[in-house]
Amino acid sequence: MLEELAAGQVTLATVWLLGVSMGLTACTVTCLPFMGTWALGRASGQREAFVHTGVFLAGRVTSYSLLAALAGTLGLGLAQALGGAWGNALIGGASILAGLWLLLHSVGGKACRTPSMPAVAPLRFQRKADSVPPLFLGAALSLTPCTPLASLLALAAQTGSPAQGAAYGLAFGLGAAMTPILVLVPLAGRLGRELRAGRAWLSRWLIWGAASVLVVLGLRRILLAV
Repeated sequence: MLEELAAGQVTLATVWLLGVSMGLTACTVTCLPFMGTWALGRASGQREAFVHTGVFLAGRVTSYSLLAALAGTLGLGLAQALGGAWGNALIGGASILAGLWLLLHSVGGKACRTPSMPAVAPLRFQRKADSVPPLFLGAALSLTPCTPLASLLALAAQTGSPAQGAAYGLAFGLGAAMTPILVLVPLAGRLGRELRAGRAWLSRWLIWGAASVLVVLGLRRILLAV
């Protein structure tokens, strides 16, 4: 692909297809454990699940654009730096934040339920701020080292232009947003709601379990960075 760039043959459509190739494969495998666990623990409704998935993908698109712009300015050294300890540390921190957020806000936001309210009424008030963990997860998980990302940064570095690099990153991110997690994350939220239906005692177990999984995933990433 670098040879095509040198010949002026690489287009934004080519980079978009590179992103699609990652979104349909590596993105799903890497991201679903984090976002699926988040949606399951929150027992997200359909609207919230789609909003949080959209915010997560927006974080990825923004991060890819910034990374490619930096690569266009600083060169390939960026890919080597972020693909190692720094990337894993940021992913781990974002995952731990999501786990703690899930736990603390479910405890602090418990709503009183009346007999007329459904058995799956939210344990916490839905707030715009609850989109922060998915946003951070999306931005951090864009640092996961993989061949498509390395190719993107190599292409951006070869341009020597932050503007052209950002354009490549945006095209790549929009392609990567074509991912099965658009369907799988809402399904995880629906599963959480189904599990809670008629089982009020299970709500706390779901929240604590999901929070614990996110913290463990985060710690594992941080240990990889050490």
